[in-house]
Amino acid sequence: MSSAPAPLSGLRILELAGIGPGPFCGMMLADHGAEVIRVVRPGSGGGVSDDARDPLLRSRRTIALDLKKPEAVAAVRRIAATCDGLIEGFRPGVMERLGLGPDVLIGDNPKLVFGRMTGWGQTGPLASEPGHDIDYIAISGTLHAIGDAGGKPVAPMNLVGDFGGGGMMLAFGMLAAMLQAKTTGVGQVVDCAMTDGSAVLTSMIWGMRGQGRWGDRRGTNLLDGGAHFYDTYETADGKWLAVGAIEPQFYAALRRVMGLDGAEWDAQFVPSGWPALKQELVVRFKQRSRDEWVAAFEGHEACVAPVLDFEEATQHPHNVARGTFVTAGGIVQPAPAPRYSVSETVPPQMGARDEGAAILAEAGLSEDEIAALI
Repeated sequence: MSSAPAPLSGLRILELAGIGPGPFCGMMLADHGAEVIRVVRPGSGGGVSDDARDPLLRSRRTIALDLKKPEAVAAVRRIAATCDGLIEGFRPGVMERLGLGPDVLIGDNPKLVFGRMTGWGQTGPLASEPGHDIDYIAISGTLHAIGDAGGKPVAPMNLVGDFGGGGMMLAFGMLAAMLQAKTTGVGQVVDCAMTDGSAVLTSMIWGMRGQGRWGDRRGTNLLDGGAHFYDTYETADGKWLAVGAIEPQFYAALRRVMGLDGAEWDAQFVPSGWPALKQELVVRFKQRSRDEWVAAFEGHEACVAPVLDFEEATQHPHNVARGTFVTAGGIVQPAPAPRYSVSETVPPQMGARDEGAAILAEAGLSEDEIAALI
């Protein structure tokens, strides 16, 4: 039973409003106890795409400031001087042109960790170019590896660039730098590029490639749908099963439940035999509904699971038991993760809490200065 404050309690983060990976980084830090103050544009209802229904913006304090005004820029400097970290996701050079670059803010607050979230990074020939998740994971080699054999590369939503290789990577990098700053008193810039982050996420694949166990033809490898025992299969009712029977004992259980008795099934790890075996499984899985197959595999440890849509996922007994999804502000959403044995995470609080006056007072602004800004 959790009995201690969230692990990041006491950290204070300033987040300049953006979309996607920056807010996701802020959400992760806020979920685990950091106080995150989000600077939004006046009249935006909370900033770019800010919405009381958006889980990425949960559990924040907000202040509306027009950064085109010198007095607002000065206020951001005052707030940043009270913070441990800052999150920004503008193109390179924008913060400097605003007068809020790292030289200025770390000059004001030497222990500040200045987190910069971009697709291409702060340096390199593409640094000033526009782009989106699909572009960033394209040049890291990651997109090429995702898709069916003989088919086109398939965009994995924006999970790999924006969130895994972007916001999550920035949260990790900022925490590493803030931990160091706690002991040294020295802050620094964290240059988080989604190109770099998406490449890091494929480290195991690069290792397998270096060992000669992964080829560049997508859909032909162990973990990309090439193997008959690691893929998704349609069932009689048009739904799908995920099969991940890699280890011999799990593969044996798959064979046992499905009656795969021929000698051809013995050569589990011989890629030349995978296409034919996969086609046989395609036929067999279409003989029963998804849930009939789930019932058949129950208790056999074959690493087979139903492919659930979002609504079904919220109702699955395992997710219900763990509280994987919660409802806050009327919005169903993933609960904070991971969990701790002693510390708590922060229950999601939806809707921006406009605390501009209080935030400015905490930064040491006078009543007259606050009145001029709010």
